[in-house]
Amino acid sequence: MLEVKVEGLALDMTTNSPVIILSPLDVNKVLPIWIGHSEAWAIATELSGVASKRPMTHDLLKTVIMTLSARLERVEITELREQTFYAQVLLVSNGNSFTIDARPSDSIALALKLKAPIYAEEALFNLKQTEPSSDVSNDPESLADRLRKINPEDFGKYSL
Repeated sequence: MLEVKVEGLALDMTTNSPVIILSPLDVNKVLPIWIGHSEAWAIATELSGVASKRPMTHDLLKTVIMTLSARLERVEITELREQTFYAQVLLVSNGNSFTIDARPSDSIALALKLKAPIYAEEALFNLKQTEPSSDVSNDPESLADRLRKINPEDFGKYSL
């Protein structure tokens, strides 16, 4: 596993889907993960430091974790299977460890809220082509071609 940081968010103009870009701390590679609009909104607000007037889902999860005296140890992006990324949330509470299956987008939003590290399986950075996990699966363009079309100004400035 490699520790990663969120490089930013972008909008894939070919699918109109938000893309979160992860990058290992000391390696010059990127891992794009296509995510939903509401998850992109949660991540974008956390990255920009904007607080919502009422708790959103990830705020609620953060409060529940803290109220139960648990700690988010880390999140892990573990695999890509059938065009869907998988992740795990690793919690510690009263000396007990819990591994919870989760979507990468929710895991990343929660990690950002709780200032927990994010890890990704190293093999995910070596994939030659990554498709969005939405229903757009027959797009012949390569990942490199798709990312070239993303406006660099969109990174870190995603808005709905």
